[in-house]
Amino acid sequence: MAYPQTPKRTGIPREVLKWIQSLDLSFSPKNMRRDFSNGYLVAEIFSWYYPENLTMHSYDNGTSIATKLGNWAQIERFLQKENIQLLKEAIDGSIHCKPGAAELLVQEMFTALTNRRIRSFQKDELDFSDRGYQEQLPMVARSTASKAIKSNLRLSELIAEPSITTNQRKVQAIIHMHLEQRAAEREQNPKRFNRKPTVGTLVARLPPSRRHGNTDLDTSGSFSSGTKSCPSSVRSKPHVYFKEIEVHQPNRRSLSN
Repeated sequence: MAYPQTPKRTGIPREVLKWIQSLDLSFSPKNMRRDFSNGYLVAEIFSWYYPENLTMHSYDNGTSIATKLGNWAQIERFLQKENIQLLKEAIDGSIHCKPGAAELLVQEMFTALTNRRIRSFQKDELDFSDRGYQEQLPMVARSTASKAIKSNLRLSELIAEPSITTNQRKVQAIIHMHLEQRAAEREQNPKRFNRKPTVGTLVARLPPSRRHGNTDLDTSGSFSSGTKSCPSSVRSKPHVYFKEIEVHQPNRRSLSN
């Protein structure tokens, strides 16, 4: 049985690809995640627009985490000096080769340098996890909790941020996302998981305005509701019982004596 492979390169608008090819870079990017991870191509692109403020001799085209952090530290200082805004999430995701992060970063650079805005495919929801890939797989092939942690938390993230507390929060967020996906699977396929409906799901619930909107206080001090009758479809369901009660409040005069 063949399952879809993890996409190594997601779509980039043709206009952005033409812009990258027109810059005559030192090498043409073939894998967006890998080629933009160390920040060397990012610095080279900015050097075409700011040749006096950014020189390439201080950047290294390496693959180690120290090289990546060093290059991106210089780029961030340059961006702050020139007052250029790029998404911090896209930068961090590009450093750690998260899916879709490099593509979004290139689009942000295109908008900042050319003043031409395009429709971003991931601007509304910054999700650099493998959620979309997992949804394409059949249920038997989807990741377990431990596999989800391994796929969404890269080794470079642990090296760059050795704080145990920060990494624990990242792991908890991944586990929470995994549990949400499992709960959605159970909702979509209740028969597969032998899930039985609870009493709360069987009983039809009326909105608060309809349940309590006609409740009045009569002369005897008791509450009488105008919505005593229940839908016949609810009463016809088995194992669902209803009991009407009346609540009497004590007379205030008797309490004052």
